[in-house]
Amino acid sequence: MRTIDSPQPGPNRATGGDVSPDTGSRRGLEELLAEWIGLDPSTLGAASLSRACQRRLEATGAADFAALQALVENDPQQRDLLVEEVVVSESWFFRDEQTFAFLETFARTLAAMPGRQPLRILSIPCACGEEPYSIAMRLLDAGMPAASFTIDAYDVSHACLVRAQEGRYTANAFRNAEQGFRRRWFREEGSRAVIDPEIRKLVRFSWGNLLEQGFAAGQGTYDIIFCRNLLIYLTSEARRHAEATIDRLLATDGALVLGAAEPPIMSGRWAPAGATSMFALRRQPSGERAAAFGQLPNTPRRTGTPTRPRAASLAGTAPPSTAEHPRTATSTSDSTATTPLAAREAIAEERATLLTKAGELANAGRHIEAIAACEAYARDTGPSPDLFFMLGTLYQAHGDLDRAEGCFHKTLYLDPVHEEAALALALVAGSRGDERMADFYRDTAARIFARKGSR
Repeated sequence: MRTIDSPQPGPNRATGGDVSPDTGSRRGLEELLAEWIGLDPSTLGAASLSRACQRRLEATGAADFAALQALVENDPQQRDLLVEEVVVSESWFFRDEQTFAFLETFARTLAAMPGRQPLRILSIPCACGEEPYSIAMRLLDAGMPAASFTIDAYDVSHACLVRAQEGRYTANAFRNAEQGFRRRWFREEGSRAVIDPEIRKLVRFSWGNLLEQGFAAGQGTYDIIFCRNLLIYLTSEARRHAEATIDRLLATDGALVLGAAEPPIMSGRWAPAGATSMFALRRQPSGERAAAFGQLPNTPRRTGTPTRPRAASLAGTAPPSTAEHPRTATSTSDSTATTPLAAREAIAEERATLLTKAGELANAGRHIEAIAACEAYARDTGPSPDLFFMLGTLYQAHGDLDRAEGCFHKTLYLDPVHEEAALALALVAGSRGDERMADFYRDTAARIFARKGSR
């Protein structure tokens, strides 16, 4: 729910662009941001980072970026203000309904176990409170007593925490089609909706940085941790540190809820927490790590050469023989370096055939069949940008914008110069009336085109 410079994950792209006279000094600020909050500058983009630094330059009256760097290094308040410029909260209540459906089922299951109450839930980063408040509302609406759970919410933005504690929201925070929760848990005050004090008191907000040593030390473990759309913006070193901290804080049989594009970048021993919860992970107790898009709970582990699921047989076409191009159960991106060229070419040809057939089914209005086939193929072979782009297109045509959006983000994560995915995200944002994000993704696509044209 928390993003950097944009409300949803963007491509992991190189900064590119023209080099200004102050670029060297600005890179010093980039290094500080990477040290403080783990930010990978390439995920923000050179232009956005430059604008953020420029705003602080003007606000402080510093002579140049070098002077600003010296200022923020020696003044914690100025450091926090710079962080505020680059870490922008943009969220809404009950973002991604399937996430909260999973929460309800998982929480009620744990709560039924002897000695498990109260359940402990962590939301980090919590932005302006939409996520932890959504958690509280969903559990109460599911019939769980307020005393049966606790919610801790952390963020690095002091301004966000102030707004979260105030609990006053504009219409932008209510993008969910179902508005019953607003009538139950908010009162209207002019153009603002104010959250019920009963909900507000269920969330404990605190300032905190997941990357700091000893984060939430002494707080015990959590049964459910929400950490959505943060890891994708971190450097690889920061991501490893964050994952280690999450591992320390998560109960042995707890669940970790991530953003749609994040399970594939986890390096530890994780497995999907359920057959329909690709975004939620649990620890893999033994054996090899299950790929985030592969092995599902209660499914026999594959050994040797995997077989093609029946769903991959489209429109009566028999699935190709796996004997011609054996592959492992690891993801395509992980195994590319060790797979023989001929086998990789065969896999690519097979995938192209599947995508063609999926397109034919879609043109015939048989979206559900096409989606099922693509998802089965992804579980068997691992992620690929063209497969996720096709899935995003299918979900979009089927009217499921949340899943479409997640697939397009995965496409950009795997292929940072996939301009069609950026344009598709612009269309999704536009259909929701979010013109700022639509412009952002159109600009992203334009930069990709420009970089490709300059090669």
